[in-house]
Amino acid sequence: MIDPAPAADRGARIDMRRLMEMIPHRHPFLMIDEVVDVVANERATGIKNVSIEENYFKGHFPTRPVMPGVLIIEAMAQTAAVLVVHTLGPESEGKLVYFMSVDNARFRRPVFPGDRLDVHVVKQRHRGNVWKFEGRAMVGTNLMAEAVFAAMILDE
Repeated sequence: MIDPAPAADRGARIDMRRLMEMIPHRHPFLMIDEVVDVVANERATGIKNVSIEENYFKGHFPTRPVMPGVLIIEAMAQTAAVLVVHTLGPESEGKLVYFMSVDNARFRRPVFPGDRLDVHVVKQRHRGNVWKFEGRAMVGTNLMAEAVFAAMILDE
């Protein structure tokens, strides 16, 4: 059982430098720029400043660039991975967190260059090395996408 975060840990902020120490993703596949409002064993919010310079906009779609939905889900997974590492502590840094399932994914509105995507993840439960989360991607007050997903952290 994981102890709840101490009061001093509530609402932590993780910048890009620290983020890259915690998870192995790198550009061009790092889908979050920072993580805010991190509460160990509870929740975190990933921030993605969507830029026209993103590689995927060259082909998705050149005349009307839209962030691919699967990459929004990946941003949820990366935010969740940071939450897992933050919860488990330094010994888990750099470990791989793999998707196991994605359920009830819904894409409500397109995400465009210039948008700030706030990716909220809440831990639903975990057992052993398997974690389940609810994710919601927002631009301002608009819900862009949502999903429930499970992931496994590997102890390799």
